[in-house]
Amino acid sequence: MPRSIVRIRRHRPANRLSQVLSQAPVHGAVIFIALLWSLPTIGLLISSFRQPVDLLETGWWTLFQHPFDFTQFHLGNYLDVLTRQGMGQAFLNSLMIAIPATVIPIAIAAFAAYALAWMEFPGRQALFAGIVGLLVVPLQMTLIPVLRTYNQLGWSGTFLAVWLAHAAYGLPLGIYLLRNYIASLPRDLIEAAAVDGASHLNIFNRLVIPLSMPAIASFAVFQFLWVWNDLLVALVYLGGNQSVAPVTLVLRNLVGDRGQDWHLLTAGAFVSMIIPLMVFFALQRYFVRGLLAGSVKG
Repeated sequence: MPRSIVRIRRHRPANRLSQVLSQAPVHGAVIFIALLWSLPTIGLLISSFRQPVDLLETGWWTLFQHPFDFTQFHLGNYLDVLTRQGMGQAFLNSLMIAIPATVIPIAIAAFAAYALAWMEFPGRQALFAGIVGLLVVPLQMTLIPVLRTYNQLGWSGTFLAVWLAHAAYGLPLGIYLLRNYIASLPRDLIEAAAVDGASHLNIFNRLVIPLSMPAIASFAVFQFLWVWNDLLVALVYLGGNQSVAPVTLVLRNLVGDRGQDWHLLTAGAFVSMIIPLMVFFALQRYFVRGLLAGSVKG
């Protein structure tokens, strides 16, 4: 066996050990930050299963003094919140609000993004600049005029009111993200489809939409999480209509009317976190791809 190969093999374990030692501080810092960010969620989860008396007298970390004492846990908090505090109906209401308020802006933004990226018409760049400018306009400026319009049309306190409001507020970001992604698609592919006689609608349905799924999924995560966690828009446009109140409004009532019932508040807060976590983990593989796509050329 040549001596050079023997030397290389001898040096490989040392090189690997040096790489591991050099990356250890970075890995340790990442693990520490992850644990630090996870502590509030862990505390919320543990508190939601504790007895009301234990929750008021001791901190959630005292559970680790007797980690195998399962008598400290009970499901009464969740049963009380879901059955008697209106959280079950509010959970369904949040789904009724979040799903259409996510699908509507995605559908509109996808058509607008394709037109701004691949269709030639006068004022295209000015229109896109105006849409980007809407990103910096605070939505609080629109609450009063939109609410007056809803009152005149009789839409206040209905699902339609929050669907249209959330769709309008999410459209600038959706058009901006999707336009940048669609514009980065290979021009040769689009031109080849046009030469073969494909119309804009066929190109959009058969080429652009399948290739743009990472960007669409990224915007869907943004929009769904924002709508699900929203309190301001729901509070303004739904008012006191409890029949269509989402989870955030019910949690607000628990905080305002039951300031000492922390066991109900923690259980309700964790119930409201379940769906956003499921959506994020289901679409996380598209999330980073959609954000980074179109940011660089080449």
